[in-house]
Formats: sequence, structure tokens, C-alpha cells
Amino acid sequence: MHIQEWLENIPAVSVYLLVGLVIGLESLGIPLPGEIVLVSSALLASQEGHINPVILGAAAVVGAVVGDSIGYAIGRKGGRPLLAWLGAKFPKHFSDGHVAMAEKSFKKWGMWAVFVGRFIALLRIFAGPLAGVLHMPYWKFLIANVLGGICWAGGTTAAIYYIGVVAESWLKNFSYVGLGLAAVLGVVSMLVVKNRAKKASAEIEAAAPAENVPAAD
Repeated sequence: MHIQEWLENIPAVSVYLLVGLVIGLESLGIPLPGEIVLVSSALLASQEGHINPVILGAAAVVGAVVGDSIGYAIGRKGGRPLLAWLGAKFPKHFSDGHVAMAEKSFKKWGMWAVFVGRFIALLRIFAGPLAGVLHMPYWKFLIANVLGGICWAGGTTAAIYYIGVVAESWLKNFSYVGLGLAAVLGVVSMLVVKNRAKKASAEIEAAAPAENVPAAD
């Protein structure tokens, strides 16, 4: 069943809770389609009067901020072994290349990596745990986390809702276009991250032999 058709058949409160939960779990570090669920719910809010876009956006923001904060706490406590465990459980998302690429971004951009990472599909699952693993000061993480959550979750909700209201008659028959656009953007960002991860992985493999060469007497 189309995800939006499924959302139409559950109460508004359940939609708010579902959006907050899915985005929260994704932000925590579990690979879930948070962006697709949010876009579908925002489109539904533009077409169905019983869903309040303000409450929907607030639920998305809370889920994003709380999920990232829990991920930060888990990462700070679990450290590097946590990343190794996640790599074994989710090799497509937490491979050595992906982790190396994300870590490089964090070291270069600091708290802004948390903010920008909110807008990139794969980096959303890294931001919280990796910031904790790298012991980023919590106040810096919190500022970037809250700002990123508001701009991404609140901004996405507002933008999709506005588009839905303006083009309501068209979107009633072609609402999958908005969902398809979100999916395309997600795939593009995933491919970009995957390409960077491959380069980072290649750099690690190239550096490994040099590090293992015994020093001359």
C-alpha cells in the first residue's frame, strides 16, 4: 500500500507519534526512511484538515533532537567498539569507508558537520553517535543539533505543506511526485556519500601497508 494511503487511515495523533518515532530512531543511528515518512505526512497535512502542520513539524523536530541526543550519549559511552559493532550489524551504512568519511568531516567542520549532516540521508544516522565517540563538547553538539533539527524537520514540513496547499488539486492525483522527489534526493545524497566513503576507504587501505612497514634500525 502507498505510504500516504496508509497514513490516511490512522488517527492524526498516530501520525504525529509515527513521524517523531521514525525520525528519532533514524537520528539515533538506526537506518530508517525518516525523510520519506516526513514528506508523506506533510503532503497529507496539506490535503487533510485533521492533521495540523505545526504539530507535525514540532513532532518531527522533537524526534530529530531527542534521537540525536540519545545517539550522542550512546556514542560517548560506547566509543570505538560501538562503531565496530554497528559496522558488523549494518555494513552498508557503517562500513569503514563511511565511518572514515564522516569522521574526516567532523574533524574538519566540527559542530557544523552535525548541522549539515542533518540534510544528508546517510550522515543523519552518523551525526549523534559519531559526535559522542569523538567526544565533541555537548554544548556545541546541542546547538548544532537543535538548529539542524529545526531547519531540516521544520523546514521540510513547512516547504512540503506549502507546496501541497498551492498545488492541492494537482497533488491529489499526483502526490507520489513529491514522494518520488524526496526519494530521488535521498538516493543522490546516498550515492555522493557512498562515493566519498569509497575514496576514504581506499585511502585507509593505501595507508595501512605504510604503517605496517617496520622502521629501519
